[in-house]
Amino acid sequence: MEFIKPGVNIDFVGKRFIAISCSLIMIFAAIVSLVIHKGPKYGIDFAGGTMVQIKFENPVSIDAIKSGLTDLGLKGSAVQRFGAHDANEYLVRTNKALATGESFSDEVKSSIAKSTGADVEIRRIEMVGPQVGKDLREKALFALFYALLFITIYISGRFELKWILSGVMAGSLIGAVYFLSLFGVSIPVLILVAMIITLFLFWQLNLKYAMGAIVALLHDVMITIGIFSFLEIEFTLPIIAALLTIVGYSLNDTIIVFDRIREDSKRYKGQSLEYIINRSINETLSRTILTSLTTMVVLVCLFFFGGDIIHDFAFALIIGIAVGTYSSIYIASPILLMLEEKRSGHKPAEAAG
Repeated sequence: MEFIKPGVNIDFVGKRFIAISCSLIMIFAAIVSLVIHKGPKYGIDFAGGTMVQIKFENPVSIDAIKSGLTDLGLKGSAVQRFGAHDANEYLVRTNKALATGESFSDEVKSSIAKSTGADVEIRRIEMVGPQVGKDLREKALFALFYALLFITIYISGRFELKWILSGVMAGSLIGAVYFLSLFGVSIPVLILVAMIITLFLFWQLNLKYAMGAIVALLHDVMITIGIFSFLEIEFTLPIIAALLTIVGYSLNDTIIVFDRIREDSKRYKGQSLEYIINRSINETLSRTILTSLTTMVVLVCLFFFGGDIIHDFAFALIIGIAVGTYSSIYIASPILLMLEEKRSGHKPAEAAG
């Protein structure tokens, strides 16, 4: 099936500076949002605390629920509706890690029933200690970091046959990060510095395919995190799973384009890299759009009909698929061109028609 007719020749490469400018604005906005909110809004998975899901037969006021929680010594707990408005379900969150045995459940039911004057059903209780939350945050960061580095080994080996160079570099970075983490160095700062060093080394070693892929993936993850921060949506373990899924999907999209660039580089040896990249993107455009649209249909259905438990997970994937499709065209491929300009010392010739 051809969604885009063969022979289309959209000048994607010519618009790269506009696209990159838009991406920089979005990333800057993401960083500003994270600074204003003092980082992502962590759910109890990462922040620690206790969450209780309760249900009533009839509507009750949130203030009445809070009054009952105050009587239990849980003043300041967050209470919000959960699910459909007529479901009469609420989520209670507190930053205290409480003992959640049967007696605790009975105390919550009794106190809230007294303050609201309605029967209450405890649907779910989850508790995560502060140290466990911290450990989960660090492991989530390590998971993203290791995933990105292992991807660069694969990209460098497959497209540039630099398995040993990329493997030694990635192994050294992983070893250094792990070693320094044993001495109590802040994990987020450590990984941020490691990623900056990684990008610098890719640039200096002219690992253009790996550089294009890693910049595109960081771009996708950063914008997704920024949107979640701006909308104040909580970060939980399912969201980390969504980010890793986005990395995998975006990489697949990028590899399709890179494969065609490699093939067209042999087919059109007399042409400039700018022409080859533009032609390759156009040749894979139909497949890229069809793959993204069919995936989006499933995600939109999950978002609207999958229930509140996977609502945020589906939303993260929707953002990631859209941004990932965009980055494989406007971010990953132009990076190849930038590194080619650096290597040759001059701008490539204008794209041929």
